Amino acid sequence: MMLNDPSLKYRPFPQVDLPNRQWPSRVITAPPRWLSTDMRDGNQSLIDPMNAEKKRRFFDLLLKVGVKEIEVGFPSAGATEFDFISGLVRDGAIPDDVFPQVLTQAREDLIATTFESLRGAKKAIVHVYNAVSPAWRNIVFQMDRPQIREIAVTAAKLLRDNAAKQPDTDWHFEYSPETFSTAELDFSLECCEAVIDILQPTPEKPLILNLPATVECATPNIYADQIEWICRNISRRDSVVISLHTHNDRGTGVAAAELGLMAGADRIEGCLFGNGERTGNCDLVTVALNMYTQGINPGLDFSDIDEVIQTVEYCNQLPVHPRHPYAGELVFTAFSGSHQDAIKKGFAAQEARNDQIWDVPYLPIDPKDLGRDYEAVIRVNSQSGKGGVAWVLQQDKGLKLPKRMQADFSKVVQALADESSRELNAADIWAAFETHYRLAGEQPYSLIDYHESGAAGDRIFTGKITHKGGERSISGRGNGLISSVLAALRDELGVDLEVADYSEHAIGAGTDVAAAAYVECRTPDGRTIFGIGTDTDVATASVQAVLSAANSIAAGR
Repeated sequence: MMLNDPSLKYRPFPQVDLPNRQWPSRVITAPPRWLSTDMRDGNQSLIDPMNAEKKRRFFDLLLKVGVKEIEVGFPSAGATEFDFISGLVRDGAIPDDVFPQVLTQAREDLIATTFESLRGAKKAIVHVYNAVSPAWRNIVFQMDRPQIREIAVTAAKLLRDNAAKQPDTDWHFEYSPETFSTAELDFSLECCEAVIDILQPTPEKPLILNLPATVECATPNIYADQIEWICRNISRRDSVVISLHTHNDRGTGVAAAELGLMAGADRIEGCLFGNGERTGNCDLVTVALNMYTQGINPGLDFSDIDEVIQTVEYCNQLPVHPRHPYAGELVFTAFSGSHQDAIKKGFAAQEARNDQIWDVPYLPIDPKDLGRDYEAVIRVNSQSGKGGVAWVLQQDKGLKLPKRMQADFSKVVQALADESSRELNAADIWAAFETHYRLAGEQPYSLIDYHESGAAGDRIFTGKITHKGGERSISGRGNGLISSVLAALRDELGVDLEVADYSEHAIGAGTDVAAAAYVECRTPDGRTIFGIGTDTDVATASVQAVLSAANSIAAGR
């Protein structure tokens, strides 16, 4: 049961003493170095860890996306991990521009096994860690600060000595003061400096210092303060790469990573779609696409986001949530009528713009940049409005309904959605459209053939239509084609309509296109009736639109 006074059990996280902090006024202008830890940190968090086939499939996906630093596993954890990593090396599967990275605890035997797994590699990163925070020192290890520091020093020496035994490999090193986010800053710095003293990094071959939010225990601004503090106080800043490894316990793993970059970090570690222990790791997809929407090329390619999702879901056996940023099935979808109207107008405005700057309401990124279609941007249910219905018909059938016709048909769709209590797909909407405007099935009036004659302003329509199960010839005179059709219906069939509005447009583009024609008609008793016709000939489409309205009258509307 939750406590009425949680302060009896929990303490607020302390602030960082950082006068004149600089990160709040900085902006991200370039991408970081990216490290995927999907195959290590992500893999260890799965209910069923990936087998060799899935790990290889995931590895190939990361290469395709463009990740250049990949933590491929924990080789000392067992034969499966060791064999997979050594197999990548043996098979020549690692491109020359990609760094494989492996993780090891700070133990002599484990470090030796780790180096052995990479024997023959052209280059590699070996990542060693030891926990430094008070909870781990006092509860887990029961060691004091000097003892914890000595673990880091011993590990650094082992990295140096094991690398010297395999001089043909270009070795790089990473050190993590694990649990950094809950440790004293001065002690984290002390451990990092001790490792620097042993490994002697240079600007040409820097040491990676990973400063993880192993457990996220504070707001992301505090993590940014911690990162800036280290960046200010670390010696040989030009010889170290500050790397971030945030977790998502408070739901701000992405924000912490972004603020950490603003605070001076150079590298981000995480997983595709944020898989990882507990609530997950930093989501590389979200951070990268956040940059993309700010005009920064992140260096990672998610042009086919659905292929990435398919592979990750297969390998992890975990679904990507429908509302996941950028990637979820529903993130580019609007059901609300007001949202749909704004998006529809936004797309129209975008087409009319003279520049390529993206500016569509509710859509921070163009779905097509991620390989998504516009068809799913607007979907229809009981919350939808006329704009949403019109969008579906435009995307599915190429029809651009006049505004008043949109309003007329949206009432039909609203009633259908209320009755069915479910989302309506394009087929549902089209079936309702054909029924409402009398376009399908046997109708009282259907055009068989026609021709027109006469001079401009005095046109004669002569047509043959179906009527009461048979054929009937009708004719009428007017100042144009539509008025002559209306005269024929009125004089010979008793269908009295007056056209209040008419519009037409091409369907598609090119030389082989169809045309759509729309009429808004008034009856003598003041009712409004709409009709639509489509044909490869725009004049024929106009005649069919008038007959569509006449059929609605005959049906009792």
